[in-house]
Amino acid sequence: MPPESPVPEAEAPRDCPLCPRLVALREELRDRHPDWWNAPVPVFGDRQAWLGLVGLAPGMWGANRTGRPFTGDYAGDLLFATLGRFALAEGVYEARPDDGVMLTGCIILNSVKCLPPQNKPLPAEVAHCRRYYEAALPLLPNLRVLIALGRIAHDNAVRTAGGRLADFPFAHLAEHKLPDGRVLIDSYHCSRYNQNTGRLTTAMFEAVFARAIELRCPA
Repeated sequence: MPPESPVPEAEAPRDCPLCPRLVALREELRDRHPDWWNAPVPVFGDRQAWLGLVGLAPGMWGANRTGRPFTGDYAGDLLFATLGRFALAEGVYEARPDDGVMLTGCIILNSVKCLPPQNKPLPAEVAHCRRYYEAALPLLPNLRVLIALGRIAHDNAVRTAGGRLADFPFAHLAEHKLPDGRVLIDSYHCSRYNQNTGRLTTAMFEAVFARAIELRCPA
């Protein structure tokens, strides 16, 4: 079982009915893999976090299987290694929800809590699920910096903050002051595809977190 959410008041119910396409896939996978999580994936991390990672959605073999964001798939290897490098995680990541890893000063909030087909949520599905992302933010009093992992996460963070997408163009390492006062830093998603094609390297990914640390502790 994954660790309990630090913001249980903002979580989706296990059988959330909002998105019929995602519900259908969830039910199919519950039949095929009854030992998997196969439900909305809860927030993971520190309720007192200053840094929020805005993800896309659970991966088939990652969070949809394990119940913890970025746990059990290729993307998680780079993410948790980076979090450890910047002292944002404690423990040894073993790609299991019970490996004891804890985030410190950091929290992961997905834009979509359920697995979408081909890892591509529809705009309506992102909009439906935004209510849970929005509900979590007021419960995180110290959250000052956000890292968006990919364009969909970027768009979700901007819209939630009340911004116009045209005023906040997505680009790797782009930095935005959002209308709600938080700072948003963009990153290419740490997916297997982006890593294997060289679109995102370890150095590029670490640069995003290094900048976040600078924003927290300016010289």
